[in-house]
Amino acid sequence: MTRILGIDPGTAIVGWGVIDADGSRIHHVAHGCITTDSVLSDAQRLAEIARDIAQIITRYTPQEAAVERLFFAKNHTTVIPVAQARGVLLAACANANLSIDAYTPSQVKQSVTGHGRAQKHQVQLMVQKICTLSDLPTPDDAADALAVAICHAAMRNSVQM
Repeated sequence: MTRILGIDPGTAIVGWGVIDADGSRIHHVAHGCITTDSVLSDAQRLAEIARDIAQIITRYTPQEAAVERLFFAKNHTTVIPVAQARGVLLAACANANLSIDAYTPSQVKQSVTGHGRAQKHQVQLMVQKICTLSDLPTPDDAADALAVAICHAAMRNSVQM
C-alpha cells in the first residue's frame, strides 16, 4: 500500500488530499484546504503554505506526492502567485523526500471521470464514489487534490502492470 498526497496549488486556497492506494483499490485518508488571508504579504502567505503543508506531511506520512500542473489559458494575472505557491509546495515535498509527479488538469479529469473536460461537480461526484465518501468532498479545491492523488494512483498502477 502506498500513501499519496495530492495537491491542488493556489495562493488563497491550497487543496490537499491523502489516499492509500493498494493496486486499483483507493482508500480515503483525509482531505482539506490550506487558506491564507489576503491581508498578508506574499511572503507571509507562502511561508504559511510551506509551514502548513509540512505539518500535513508530518501528520499523514505520505510516500509520494502528486501536484497539479499549472494551466492558465484565460486568467494570466494569477500565474505568478500560483506558480510561487506551487514552488513552495514542491520544495516542501522534496524536503520530506517524497517522490513527486505532476499532472495536467485534463489528465486528472480524464483519469477520474473518463473525460478530460469534465466539470468541477462531475469530478467531485467521481471522487466521492471512488473514495466511498458519504458526502461530496468540499470545497472543490480539496476534491481536486483528491482527484490528483487518484490520478497518480491510476498512473502508477498502469505503469506497474
